[in-house]
Amino acid sequence: MADTPATDNSPVFQIQRVYLKDLSLEQPNSPAILLEQEQPAVDIQLGVEAGQVADGVYEVSVTATVTTKIKDRTVFLVEAKQAGIFEIRNLPEDQMGPIMGIACPQIVYPYLRASVADTITRAGFPPVHLSEINFQAMYEAQQAAAAEQQGSKIITQ
Repeated sequence: MADTPATDNSPVFQIQRVYLKDLSLEQPNSPAILLEQEQPAVDIQLGVEAGQVADGVYEVSVTATVTTKIKDRTVFLVEAKQAGIFEIRNLPEDQMGPIMGIACPQIVYPYLRASVADTITRAGFPPVHLSEINFQAMYEAQQAAAAEQQGSKIITQ
């Protein structure tokens, strides 16, 4: 069977590359804080960004910031951004948001989880395992918040 012609309008979704875009580790109070016996408080913040880098090519990145503190002193801070480049063509416009906000982050996130756990372990601490994320619920919450904000702008004008 012959290759499909270049003018084919069938949907395309391909992972081009997954890579660690940014990684930072800080231990501002070491070594003194390592002698503390108290359990640190852990705060984890996640974010998703997406953008077009070329025609039909998009970068989606998931960012995690893990901060551990004992009282008001930082034990360690890890910031990591894992990204993926995706070729996405011939999809209906109404499907692009869910693809960029749900499907792509679900592909990238396991790599981010591994990078964060490995970095924390290599820093000499027990690993912090990022929990599974329901990107669909996260996306829907963001859409609802954006719609609510848009609605309040209309009311206040």
